[in-house]
Amino acid sequence: MFREMAAAGRVYIIAELAANHNGNMEYARKMIRSASLAKADCVKFQSWSKDSIFSKVKYEENCFIADDYRNRKDMTLEQSVEKYAISEVQLMEMREYCDSLNIEMTSTPFNAQELGFLTNELRAKFIKVASMDLNNVPLLRHVGSKALPVVISTGMGSIGEIDSAVNILIKAGSPEVAILHCVSEYPPQDSLVHFRKMETLHRMFPDCAIGFSDHTLGTIMPIAAIALGATIVEKHITLDKNLPGWDHKVSATPDELVTIVEAARRIPAAMGSSRVEAVESADRIREFRRSLVAARPIAKGDRITPDMLDSKRPARGIEPDMFDHVVGRIAAKDIGFDDIIYPADLV
Repeated sequence: MFREMAAAGRVYIIAELAANHNGNMEYARKMIRSASLAKADCVKFQSWSKDSIFSKVKYEENCFIADDYRNRKDMTLEQSVEKYAISEVQLMEMREYCDSLNIEMTSTPFNAQELGFLTNELRAKFIKVASMDLNNVPLLRHVGSKALPVVISTGMGSIGEIDSAVNILIKAGSPEVAILHCVSEYPPQDSLVHFRKMETLHRMFPDCAIGFSDHTLGTIMPIAAIALGATIVEKHITLDKNLPGWDHKVSATPDELVTIVEAARRIPAAMGSSRVEAVESADRIREFRRSLVAARPIAKGDRITPDMLDSKRPARGIEPDMFDHVVGRIAAKDIGFDDIIYPADLV
């Protein structure tokens, strides 16, 4: 799937809804429609529930990375997770809506039950594994056993963990693994992006499509990733960066998603060949380049001196790179001012 697209120069764009629907399926529909209008290839949810993402100790601590829910009055971490989770019924509704818009849909599962629902009921064409599960051997084995293509993010992971995860998935039955370079900071500083890691991934995993899962602000980094050879780009999307929730600020607006998709469609074609040669037509080259012309009238029998020559469009006579060979030759005929000089005009 992804290897074939990469070979054809096709960049696959995943519009990541994650929890940006904020539990509101009308938001979700609007984001799906914006992804469809932008001509993204796929929209992706995350299938976690209160019981599959955090253990009870995390809820007791009531703290999640930079969002310290202990200091919040509106909700606890547990209440937030319950609010932003998406149910199986809602996922099926979103599947039907995606089908109506002819856009692919998948989700990231966090346990075996969610994985089974994703592959059996939602009929996903591929499975996305989150960075946090790069070393989750039991889940990776379950994912591989579904015999579907897998896209795996690599944030927080070492090269050894990436290699191990790919081998586990392939051994368990996955026919193809695509690897997304990823930085699991929201958002990362530019100096943390390290795009050259994609070169390493290309060298180490030549049979895998290599892409970029983006958590930076704006459109510059995903576009840069495409120019550097990413054949899959995953980007969070939102209707409004100022909405409450976990990921809105690092997400692309509908207009930004349009920009990313347009880049994905145009840049691969523009990369072209590494061979340095003119691509313009011979006729265009002739019209834009110059010929040597007479800078003043030249009489038959005159010896050509540098001050007698100028160069102007079009390139229909002797070209300027022959200047040194023309100087010192004899005019075989009278040559008028500004006339193009041809080989037959000289002896």
